[in-house]
Amino acid sequence: MRVSTPATFQRIFRVAGLLLALVVFAPTTSRAQTWLVSTDAYIKLGVLDKFGQLGAYTAKFVVINQSSGKEYVLVKEIPAGQHGIDVVFPSEASEADYFKTEKGEAAAGKPGQYIWECQVKGKKVVGGRFNFSEVSNDVTLVGKN
Repeated sequence: MRVSTPATFQRIFRVAGLLLALVVFAPTTSRAQTWLVSTDAYIKLGVLDKFGQLGAYTAKFVVINQSSGKEYVLVKEIPAGQHGIDVVFPSEASEADYFKTEKGEAAAGKPGQYIWECQVKGKKVVGGRFNFSEVSNDVTLVGKN
């Protein structure tokens, strides 16, 4: 008795096609949306020679964390014609100039009270105080629908 090869292959192809269709059209695993969150506190400090009488000068910004007593310093050269400058505290340690302690420790925006001043030619010309408050983040998990 002869075995019909084409009929056998037809059945195999039909079954394989059905399995392939089931795999292709099967529902995929749905994942909920995931979010990352980051919050950094910064403050902008600045000094300005209002009438431009000094010409070029050196501005030394000093920020003191009142909780730890750590003193962070950033020195900026202001060229003639540029009357002032703004700086950001804490500045990234990857920048060429950043707020740091005498030991080179970079400043961090930790919660607490800070006082600051800017010195020009060894004298305090401006100053103030600011707070970094505790920060909390809420992340909402978006469910599968």
